[in-house]
Amino acid sequence: MYQPKSFVLEDSELIGRLISENSFAALVSNGEGGLEASHLPFEWDAESQTLISHMARANKQWRNFDEREVLVIFSGPHGYISPSWYETELAVPTWNYVVVHAYGVPRIIEDDEQVEALLTRLIDKYESTRNPRWRLEAPADWQQNLRKAIVGFEMKVTRLEAKAKLSQNRPRADIEGVIGALEHEGQSELADWTRRLNPNHED
Repeated sequence: MYQPKSFVLEDSELIGRLISENSFAALVSNGEGGLEASHLPFEWDAESQTLISHMARANKQWRNFDEREVLVIFSGPHGYISPSWYETELAVPTWNYVVVHAYGVPRIIEDDEQVEALLTRLIDKYESTRNPRWRLEAPADWQQNLRKAIVGFEMKVTRLEAKAKLSQNRPRADIEGVIGALEHEGQSELADWTRRLNPNHED
């Protein structure tokens, strides 16, 4: 990933937060047929630096894993930035964004109990804010057949690149203009990230 120094994100807590809050990511691998991509929900274990997910067994991409490195792309908030928001007169439009690239070699989870635990963990995460909360209550053989239709895997992250292009290279007046305009347009998440990565900003 192209990484100008101004936009490198190294704060592990912020990177973990970005992954967790934008956990539906693109898994890209290179197999015999060329590049392939799947869009999947991931769970991040910060302590072990491991990503956990699953895909349909009918999706042939998992057959490409075979000790090959893959890339998982997490896209955070992003948006168009108008030069009309700057005080600086000579400027051009741009796009601000936050993104994480995670590299590693996936390992297929063969044990049925581990696959069950993986699915339970994902369900618990995404149902935790629901009311009423859905729970999987079905016959054991039905659940087992369901698990057979997927492939669970985990990936120890060996390389992590994070980029936050949030106007850090602009004068303070321009940054203030960007934050104000983003909030006015309802892009509060991008505005919050811009404020967070520009600590000298003053409202």
